[in-house]
Amino acid sequence: MIASNVMETPTHTDFVIVGAGIAGLRAAIGLSDAGRVLVITKEQLGESNTSYAQGGIAVAMGGEEDVSLHLEDTRNAGDGLVNREAAKVLVEEGPLRVDELLQWGTGFDRHDGKLMLTREGAHSRNRILHANGDATGAEIGRSLLAHARALKNITLLEWTMCVDLLVRGDEVTGLTVLDKEDQLHTIHARAVLLASGGAGQVYSDTTNPAVATGDGIAMAYRAGAEISDMEFYQFHPTALSLPGVPRFLLSEALRGEGAYLRNAKGERFMERYHPLLELAPRDVVARAITREGMGTDGETLPVHLDMRHVQGLDLHQRFPGISAFLAQHGLDLSRDLIPVRPAAHYLMGGVKTDVDGRASLKRLYAAGEAACTGVHGANRLASNSLLEGLVFGARAADVMREETAASANPVKTLDQQQSSTRGSSSLLQQLQQAMWQNAGLLRDAAGLRAARSELKQICAQLPSGADRSSLELRNLHAIGELIVQSALAREESRGAHYRNDFPHREDARFQKHSVLSKDEATVRFIAD
Repeated sequence: MIASNVMETPTHTDFVIVGAGIAGLRAAIGLSDAGRVLVITKEQLGESNTSYAQGGIAVAMGGEEDVSLHLEDTRNAGDGLVNREAAKVLVEEGPLRVDELLQWGTGFDRHDGKLMLTREGAHSRNRILHANGDATGAEIGRSLLAHARALKNITLLEWTMCVDLLVRGDEVTGLTVLDKEDQLHTIHARAVLLASGGAGQVYSDTTNPAVATGDGIAMAYRAGAEISDMEFYQFHPTALSLPGVPRFLLSEALRGEGAYLRNAKGERFMERYHPLLELAPRDVVARAITREGMGTDGETLPVHLDMRHVQGLDLHQRFPGISAFLAQHGLDLSRDLIPVRPAAHYLMGGVKTDVDGRASLKRLYAAGEAACTGVHGANRLASNSLLEGLVFGARAADVMREETAASANPVKTLDQQQSSTRGSSSLLQQLQQAMWQNAGLLRDAAGLRAARSELKQICAQLPSGADRSSLELRNLHAIGELIVQSALAREESRGAHYRNDFPHREDARFQKHSVLSKDEATVRFIAD
């Protein structure tokens, strides 16, 4: 059956995929000839982090040397924590997966018939493919969705939120979902893949869309799965900073095309922080912007992105989406200084998996931003996220074919909370502010403990309703607790995790991945 909507939610299927972004759709395509595949998305098709990815997809198309350099760049950006096996899989299988996209009609930008390759921060050479200038994710999502629609056995279910996993012993046997009429349904399946994306809405300032509420990670945690590296949240250095305007992402590709960063005095400042200047790793640039924006009297000083000097490039043609958004607010890349500040962007942590997407619970898999293979280490290399979704979505599908045991006697695992006297909206704002102020870009023990205390107060007021806003709030609360607990345990600074009270790396204790689960009282640290 091929459909963009399902009038009645099925009670049984072979494979359930939570999320219709790049990882979920690629997995669905890989499973289409192995049984009935149900892809669930909580809004309309196309509304995912994938569709908001501007900069591009990193892929080593230049042969063995390029692949080797891509691996080296990925490991360097990850600050000592990149899982070498996962990174090797990413860069070696990446060209094959991108070739598939080309065969399926993905329209990457070309010049004189050849694919255009650009460069972004921490890459040693040009290897970034983009589409429609700054709409790469949307184009990849379009082509994957079109291909998925043309295949038998794939059913696409919109406006449906996944609530909790069904677990029997240590096996996942399906899940419960909430339809657009707020009715709960149970779906049994041979295997479940979580490809539900990130959790940017846990912070007040984020480049993520409203759907990024960490649902898959929170569901897996409640079911007893292991979660890893939650302290590593990447803050994109350059989000538009205008009063009352959402933190619109200003792609790293702008700096790849020569943009400068300037402080309130008009000075370029990145030379004080890293030899790669504006093309330094994202965590370095984000912290530099934050520090340059701190006034001596506690006031916030402006930091700007400057492309006024860039010659020989039509900025409006190269960045049509960004240019159009800026024009709505009276700004022009070629004419104006663009005010920027960091915003929460990408979660390196998630459901702990192996390189085939297997989670710690049987018949549960994860891929994309919801998963943690260790491929990004402590800091994701620019434009590796779309490639990650492609590669590991495909690998998970291959392994899920082997999962054939039938489900039996499933039990619902949704934790019921006490009723609340406050609405979800005000509690969400309180949670987001607590996380931004105390568990954000710069951290210390006192702030993290304050965040933990505030999260505990919020917990007592969480609404118990089975409606979308209540469920998302409970998921974000779980994500916040996982981030804070992991960040407190890692008493060092590494990659995207920076502790003011522990400003240096400590490899002897912490060149390891954090792991926690619902049944464990403390965070464990384990080596690859």
